Amino acid sequence: MESEKDEYPSQRKDHRTDAFATKFVEKTVSWQQKATRRATTKNDKPQPAGGLDETPIPDAPPGYTLKFTFHRAHNLPIADLNSLSSDPYLYVQLDTHLSPRHKQDPSMRFRTPTVRKSTHPVWNCAWIVANIPATGFKLKARIYDEDPADHDDRLGNVHLAVDSLHDHWTGIDQQQCKIKKRMGSKRAYLIRGCAAMVNRNIEMSGNVVISVEMLGKTEVGNNGGRIWTIGPCAWSRHLSPMIGRLAGTKAPGQGKDGAKSERYNFQANQFQLAGPVPPPLYHRYVEFKPFIAGMFTATSLRGRILNRALHHQHSRIYNYDRTTLYGSFPSPSKDMSLQFLSLVHYDHGGRVFTYVLTLDGMWRFTETGKEFGIDLLSKHTMHSDVNIYVAFAGEFFIRRLKSPHKEPFDSGQETHPAAEIGGGPPHHDPPSDPAYYALYIDNDSGTYRPNAKLLPLLKGFMQKNLPGLKIVTLDCGADAERMEKLKKEQRERKKAEGKGTVVVQDDRSSMSSSDEEELEERIREYDEEGEGRTSKGKRKRTVKREIMESKVGGWMHGDRVREKRESREDMQEVEQQSQREGGRGKEDNGELIQQDGEMLPKANGKVVDGNEMTRS
Repeated sequence: MESEKDEYPSQRKDHRTDAFATKFVEKTVSWQQKATRRATTKNDKPQPAGGLDETPIPDAPPGYTLKFTFHRAHNLPIADLNSLSSDPYLYVQLDTHLSPRHKQDPSMRFRTPTVRKSTHPVWNCAWIVANIPATGFKLKARIYDEDPADHDDRLGNVHLAVDSLHDHWTGIDQQQCKIKKRMGSKRAYLIRGCAAMVNRNIEMSGNVVISVEMLGKTEVGNNGGRIWTIGPCAWSRHLSPMIGRLAGTKAPGQGKDGAKSERYNFQANQFQLAGPVPPPLYHRYVEFKPFIAGMFTATSLRGRILNRALHHQHSRIYNYDRTTLYGSFPSPSKDMSLQFLSLVHYDHGGRVFTYVLTLDGMWRFTETGKEFGIDLLSKHTMHSDVNIYVAFAGEFFIRRLKSPHKEPFDSGQETHPAAEIGGGPPHHDPPSDPAYYALYIDNDSGTYRPNAKLLPLLKGFMQKNLPGLKIVTLDCGADAERMEKLKKEQRERKKAEGKGTVVVQDDRSSMSSSDEEELEERIREYDEEGEGRTSKGKRKRTVKREIMESKVGGWMHGDRVREKRESREDMQEVEQQSQREGGRGKEDNGELIQQDGEMLPKANGKVVDGNEMTRS
């Protein structure tokens, strides 16, 4: 018996601590597995949808290059009662049977400049498009009356369709396309109808004269089935003193008595580059927030509101008013590079610009910076006109080189602004040779997040379109330290060159006189109501917000009224708190500074005298 007990020992009884040991072992194994997975997937974290899209361009046989010319229009309706005329422009859309990479790809579009106060405008604008397929095209031109203070009124549409193209196609010579009034402004045609009842020489039906010329077969290369703009390389500079005052942006100018000055002006720029854009440059917006998809696709209520607001801002900023400068070049040239440098003010002021490059090669850019009071104006979404796909996006700036024969990063090469180099801004006129300048361009865009591997393609495309200008590309990831250092130098130069500058309100305003009077009146009202209650800075921010919402964002009228009421309630609350604390906030009120023999009120370190402000 004893031997059997030794051979088969009895099992130990379970203890309550055994369960804790088992759980501890299982938890340790689980932690180890998680650590292993985290180590193996550290560089493969799931990213938000968007960014680089590698969808190839569909294959298609080579097409034809056509030149569209929009000559003039006749008998347009009267959209402005004050001038009994209109400010018409054409907004053209070109469609073909070629399959896009994605259905969200934007159509080919073209806009003519605005002709002022005319019901018989003459444009004579050319648009050369390559690789239009043999199956033909459909062209739709919308006629609009531009109204900077309100939405643009549509005056009608014209359509032009060609079913097939071939080598012996003779083209279209100044065809009169009848304007379809069904989608036009009822008010405008009512006015013209009343005028026609009084004057028999006035006709109700108008037309647009269009020509189409065959330039030959397109050499497609690896561009496949897509169309693109060859030229002309049109440029335009759009100024907005109202937005410039709100955003705190200024353009160089000359003040009274020849003094160095800057004018309140928000400057937006467009430059049509010669295509085609390299096919791999194809980026979709990044859904880094849940509402982003709704904003681009206009599906949700919040998305539709934001989409509409951004479209409205884009159209207001890039409208053609009386101060808009524009021109074109037949093809890329040295003069085209100098015109680009003129748009960005060469290396003056240490400016940094936000840009978007569309799929058709339209390059849009405005100055950006932390000092901007209106954040939305410097964002890529507005510049792209809320397009789902763009070619590239980021920021850029210009530097002047000491030696035009060296590259920017060669040893011994100095650049401005980083070093003081004579023979250029801010004390002398800029050199007229593009070789003295370098364009530093990056992929710093959180909206589209362009892939850094495609920067060499972007560099080649820019070199082709800006001959003579040196191109330097920066990766916002790998070159983050160098990029931040360069941009910091730009900001420091901007502060240094801004000292001692007389700031004047531009008299060439795109806004009406009533708008400017309203702006001044609101500032005076808040100065009077806020005297002794709250700070100048808060009153200034309140005025900026109200003007922004009423003039730039008129669609938010109800919100503007609500926020105005809430702002007044906040001011009353500040007043009560100020009284409790012994009249805080009255430090600067009533202080005067002598200027030109007059005693003027001081406001936040600036002397205010009508439209002039001199930095103290």
